[in-house]
Amino acid sequence: MYSTRATYILVAISIATMPRAAWAQGNYEVQVYGSDLVPPHFTMVELHSNFTVEGSKTTTDGTLPTEHQEHETLEITHGFNDWFETGLYQFTNHQADLGWMWVGTHIRPRFAVPERYHLPVGISISNEIGYQRPRISPDTWTWECRPIVDKKLGRWYGSFNPTIDRSLHGLDAGRGFEFSPNFKLSYDVNPKIAAGFEYYGALGPITGFDPLRDQQQQIVPAIDLNLSPKFEFNFGVGVGVTHGTDHLLVKMILGYRLKL
Repeated sequence: MYSTRATYILVAISIATMPRAAWAQGNYEVQVYGSDLVPPHFTMVELHSNFTVEGSKTTTDGTLPTEHQEHETLEITHGFNDWFETGLYQFTNHQADLGWMWVGTHIRPRFAVPERYHLPVGISISNEIGYQRPRISPDTWTWECRPIVDKKLGRWYGSFNPTIDRSLHGLDAGRGFEFSPNFKLSYDVNPKIAAGFEYYGALGPITGFDPLRDQQQQIVPAIDLNLSPKFEFNFGVGVGVTHGTDHLLVKMILGYRLKL
């Protein structure tokens, strides 16, 4: 674990000379979704590993500081047919002075327009609902509705997730629906490697965005490896560009598809 963390930090330092994590995903599941589903009768097992190199250093609203937190999230997604899948998340957190702790659980049903309809873009929509411990998040129950639109053009790929989320119980329950847009643009360097960037934002209530300094906005240069249809690999370094965002985050997603 510590050797992996050291590797993350060294990579982050090498990229930190670039121009200067997102609340909506809480630095646990930092991912822009594509519209495709896990195929029927298959199960995708993913590990989301995120380490906050530079984040908050003090307790805020009763929650722990984020700096040097390591988040490990297990995601298990099963495809039921060509238009429906369901994912289950288990979130964990590690800090040097506290050790490992369980954070919470979310469930995510997702519907998609099947490829047989030959739409010009891929379309799906996910709804994620779940619980996080109050020591980790001031909002213990949250709901997220995430429309997904993506397109592949030659070597270029783009995906847009205009996400709407809401606190159901906790500090921000009175803020109503909030807008947290994500998008991704990548280019196939070769058949095995795609490089590009991801954007994650949490802009505030849809009735009136927060001031810019209080918004969360993060740019993540990232690579994807296409080694096998069975595997998924994504690696990126996130740079916060507003005062309200963790400044430096390293993230990795490793997935494997099983026929179950």
